[in-house]
Amino acid sequence: MEANIKILNHPVVSHNLAIIRDKNTDCERFKNALKRITYSLIYEATNNLPTIKKEIETPLTTTTCEVFDNRAQLIIAPILRAGMIFCEVAQELLPFANVHHIGMYRDEETLEPVWYYDKRKEIKEDKEKVFVLLLDPMLATGNSAVDAVKNFISKGVKEENIVFVSLISSPDGVNRLSSAHPKVKIITSALDEKLNSKGYIIPGLGDAGDRIYNTLD
Repeated sequence: MEANIKILNHPVVSHNLAIIRDKNTDCERFKNALKRITYSLIYEATNNLPTIKKEIETPLTTTTCEVFDNRAQLIIAPILRAGMIFCEVAQELLPFANVHHIGMYRDEETLEPVWYYDKRKEIKEDKEKVFVLLLDPMLATGNSAVDAVKNFISKGVKEENIVFVSLISSPDGVNRLSSAHPKVKIITSALDEKLNSKGYIIPGLGDAGDRIYNTLD
């Protein structure tokens, strides 16, 4: 199955990706480089948001502009904890959006997701106008991504209105998510080689959460 995926190809993204891959990059430089990439990811991920025409008055005249359709509901859904750094940028760019926190961790033996938190605002009745940005830096096995998408679909959100935003993806994760939910678009800055036996992306960048929050052993 052909994946519905967009891989960003831009010198600014590539340069900052090199910074965060480097094992010698400290926490502060890691977060700053990741944020710079995140702006590009969120811009690309919001291409499908509906807009309407609005007439405004400038200091000189009136003109017609395109603005977000306020009848739509936009949900930013970071998968805790690493997805929170994406959320900071997304909220800056989309201050009118609702934030839906998803808490899950990966069982180190089975590599399956374990849920522990699902905090959300009520979703509008008109599900055609509900749009979701799922945020997680690493699309590795794809198990957490599939579960997160299922969570929104079970609440009536249209599959085609969900975008999964990742920093780095693996072929396994992309195939898993695309097979389960082919209408979900994946936005990422890199498609890496493979997963290792522990489910980490190779070459990857290690554990994104530990590097973001400086909790490396």
